[in-house]
Amino acid sequence: MEKHKDFTGRKKEIAPLKDAIEELLKAYRLKDKFDERRIIQAWPEIIGQTIASRTSSIYIKEKKLFVKLTSGPVKKELIMNRSKVMDLIEKQFGKGVIEELVFL
Repeated sequence: MEKHKDFTGRKKEIAPLKDAIEELLKAYRLKDKFDERRIIQAWPEIIGQTIASRTSSIYIKEKKLFVKLTSGPVKKELIMNRSKVMDLIEKQFGKGVIEELVFL
């Protein structure tokens, strides 16, 4: 006979902190926003400091990454290499976080 049953829904085993945080973000439906913030913060690492210095603003709306650039030639170069930039983002953050790139 069991005296005390655990009805809290908690897991008994020990989980790594990374996994616990991932579960928490999913449970509160914050994972997408968290990933979007990480992409914006990591933009200079993803694209390089030279191009990042010519970026005036960056934001994400409905899984579209909008990047406003101050240099016309850099904008044209990024438009031509859009798939490479998407590959860099997907390699670091996974597929589905960003579905489209828009250069302004």
